[in-house]
Amino acid sequence: MFIVTLRFSDGRAKAPQFMEGHNDWIRRGFEDGIFLLTGGLQPSLGGTILAHRISRSELDARVLDDPFVAEGIVSAEILEIAPGRTDERLAFLKA
Repeated sequence: MFIVTLRFSDGRAKAPQFMEGHNDWIRRGFEDGIFLLTGGLQPSLGGTILAHRISRSELDARVLDDPFVAEGIVSAEILEIAPGRTDERLAFLKA
């Protein structure tokens, strides 16, 4: 499982130009069953994604395909988590 942070960079002003492509990229992540959650980093710092069922190298490539990353609007950081103990409602994350 991974947490991806997308923090706004100096290119933030270009975000409106690439928002549609970024949203399409997010939609594909959900459709592919990779993304579990997306949300904003507060206060207005960027975004976060919770991803699973993908290798680190595949996720690295997927993140590079995000127009926000490709255009320097955000910088991406990927943190890998090896789930240990979970609430039973999240047991699927340990698989």
